[in-house]
Amino acid sequence: MKTRNLLVALAAASIATGAAAQGMDIPRPSRGLMPNPNLGKPLYEGKCAECHGAMLTGSDKGPPLLHKVYEPSHHSDASFQLAVKNGSRQHHWKFGDMAPVPGLTPDDVAHITAYVRGQQRRAGVR
Repeated sequence: MKTRNLLVALAAASIATGAAAQGMDIPRPSRGLMPNPNLGKPLYEGKCAECHGAMLTGSDKGPPLLHKVYEPSHHSDASFQLAVKNGSRQHHWKFGDMAPVPGLTPDDVAHITAYVRGQQRRAGVR
């Protein structure tokens, strides 16, 4: 378990360092925020489900988030923040680039991420 935690921390640091090296600020939720999946679910449904599917299984517009490629050790919570703020270039799937998602705060994204992570755990994506 300690090894896994270290690997997750190193992956997150690597992403943060890479983003910083590219001059990208990683959006940060409010200090002391406790991300709440119950708040994240309706935000996900309103802003993410159209492309990633109501059940997080993807659609003809975007990839499934219930997939090993989105496990926390490969796509950190910070990567969700960056994708929402800046968009994301196509790199794992053939859906084209992801556009930035307007109207979401870093706190909103933290709640959405908490919802997604809970659904991933239920699906065995760890």
